[in-house]
Amino acid sequence: MKFLSKVGLAVLATAALLSACKQEEEPLLQVPNNSVDQSHLMTRAELDQLILKSLNETGDFIWMEQSDQVIWSALMLSDSILTIGYQPADLEEVNARIGQISPQDAKWSAAAQKVIRQIEASVDRGNSPMYRMNNQLAEIHTDLPYLEMKVVDLQVLGDLRLMDEVRYFEPLSYEFNLDLLNASNTEARVFSDAGCSNDPDPSITSNDFSPITPAAKASWNYDQMGITQAWSSSTGAGITVGIIDTGVSSSQPMLNSDFSSGESISRQLARFGTYKTGFWWWKRYDGPEDRCGHGTAMAGVVASPRNAVGNAVGVAYNANLVTVRGTSDVIVNSGNEKDGVAEALVLLGNRSDVKIISMSIGDVFSNSKVADAVRYAHNRGKLIFAAAGTSTSFTNWVGVIFPANMSETVAVTGVKEGSGYQRCSTCHSGSQVEFTVVMERSGTELKPLTTAQFGNDPATVGGSSVATATASGIAALIWSANPSWTRDQVLQRMRETSDLFPSRDSQYGFGNLNAAAALGIF
Repeated sequence: MKFLSKVGLAVLATAALLSACKQEEEPLLQVPNNSVDQSHLMTRAELDQLILKSLNETGDFIWMEQSDQVIWSALMLSDSILTIGYQPADLEEVNARIGQISPQDAKWSAAAQKVIRQIEASVDRGNSPMYRMNNQLAEIHTDLPYLEMKVVDLQVLGDLRLMDEVRYFEPLSYEFNLDLLNASNTEARVFSDAGCSNDPDPSITSNDFSPITPAAKASWNYDQMGITQAWSSSTGAGITVGIIDTGVSSSQPMLNSDFSSGESISRQLARFGTYKTGFWWWKRYDGPEDRCGHGTAMAGVVASPRNAVGNAVGVAYNANLVTVRGTSDVIVNSGNEKDGVAEALVLLGNRSDVKIISMSIGDVFSNSKVADAVRYAHNRGKLIFAAAGTSTSFTNWVGVIFPANMSETVAVTGVKEGSGYQRCSTCHSGSQVEFTVVMERSGTELKPLTTAQFGNDPATVGGSSVATATASGIAALIWSANPSWTRDQVLQRMRETSDLFPSRDSQYGFGNLNAAAALGIF
């Protein structure tokens, strides 16, 4: 998560965030001076303060709850691309239908075209310029019920707000200045516990892992989560986990040529990239390669192989893996990152083999396009884990970040080793948290082991990012042992064998997961 661990927030404070891998920003649209009333234009500082105020008071920021002036100003201060969620005017409970309906259907297509015609009429009436995207007035998504157009006329927003066919509209590419979250240090960046660094960790000692056959290393926290004990009943075989993150490094053989080796055999790995670089007039896919390190770390936690080279073994070391580079870092705050994550969710949602989706990424406030994509995957039966958020201790007051704050996802955060519940120093918590994972050693504050960006020596990774990946791996162990179960049955078993069940803590949900107990090993 540029949060969560950027939410690691990995997943954002979040976050579950910064950007060691930050891409170039898109240029501002140059609008003719006579085409808009500049007196309505808010400054970037005013917009950011408005967002910060909402985060302080409500824990979120919803574009559609803002005035047309606010949204229009954000358009003018970015690339002017407006994302518009649409629906047939007489349809109810649309969120539950996303993923079950096709925007190509006649009623949905008619609704999209009506929205486009209304924008054309508004622009004509205001004598404003109409910009094209890739030689067309609008781009209509093939799987999700939204379209995008370049909008520079304030009146367009007022007209859209009156339409029954419009579910939401919001600027695609406006980026909130996360530095504002740290009021005590305006020079500090919001960042994740591990961020985009994933080098081998020289501080790891023999006290920080358990040696397991043939010559692998089980992270120090596995015994405390019942993971090593669970391996006598399940190793994740036959279950496919999808990871949406920064990709996987081609320099790490454990997640490439050696993925199926040692005691991790007869399984498959697929690598994709849905993130694009470039500007609105020209973009290209970035590929599956991890240029940040976070995605490689998360993949290692979920399913790194159990073999004889001394690497850190994954929680579900016989599970199949589908990794998608959907973002450049863990904070999903740029237009390209929102596009990439949404496409990744559709990709995994459409794969019948994928049962679990792990998202150690996020942003400090909601985005409707990505929310539609989360619902798409959820409504197609996927069990989605998302990081509650990871950031500096100055900013983790934000609470559970997006999309972990959605009802369609399962929010996970990290806690410190020891009795009682104390969240890690950079982790977020809140009422939406479902589970916790032990991921910070007492005394040394060492984080769990994972696969480094290169080589066989382990790295360490922290925050709610690693907690989320660990929970995804535990779910794979449970589902592998009970292949006929539904998503709800797997989730219920995780709940009823967690530390605090049947109680639910206001900050830590059902508490620490226990893989062994979930598999009937006590």
